Amino acid sequence: MMFGSTQSETTENKWRSQLDRFVKANQPELAALFWALWLENGNSQGTIGIDLQPTPHFVYCPQEAVEKLNNKVDNRLQEILGIVENHKPEVEVIMIGIGKGEVKLIQFAPEPPPPICFEQIGKDIDELLELLEQRMSEQIIF
Repeated sequence: MMFGSTQSETTENKWRSQLDRFVKANQPELAALFWALWLENGNSQGTIGIDLQPTPHFVYCPQEAVEKLNNKVDNRLQEILGIVENHKPEVEVIMIGIGKGEVKLIQFAPEPPPPICFEQIGKDIDELLELLEQRMSEQIIF
């Protein structure tokens, strides 16, 4: 078959595309969660991460841990570190997806911006975490 080699979603990459679809489908809620956590902690805890194993859940990725990982992988995360350092939380959402020992940067500028998403959705951090982790477990299958 001629098109067989167009990398049909390999299991390695499947989590990435599922994560992309999840993020697209849940931008307002993710932005609301991002903003709520930003108001609570700033970046003192690091960057919000979505760890897909054993089941999808949110974690904090401390700057130090990301830097250590960057050193281990020959500075391939330098770009992620730069983006994380320079992002503007009031307009864009930055998270790190973690799956199969790899990371993927999640970055989007929702319309309306994160503070408005948080206001409009009107849920607190725990409610948002519960809602999104529930949706992730339905939409991202490892």
